[in-house]
Amino acid sequence: MSCPICGKDADPKYRPFCSKRCADVDLARWLNGSYVIPGDIAEEEERAPAGPAGDDTPPGKPH
Repeated sequence: MSCPICGKDADPKYRPFCSKRCADVDLARWLNGSYVIPGDIAEEEERAPAGPAGDDTPPGKPH
């Protein structure tokens, strides 16, 4: 099996990666949003519309 980051042979210690560096590169890509899993709209985007000020303050409440 080859490392999905650099293509070198995978090291059993870091499988499926070849090194800790490549494992860390992959983790960083997940954490910064480079990888996206296709699917339906996220729950946060399905929330009720924001108040009149463009925030989550209910209408009629002070900002």
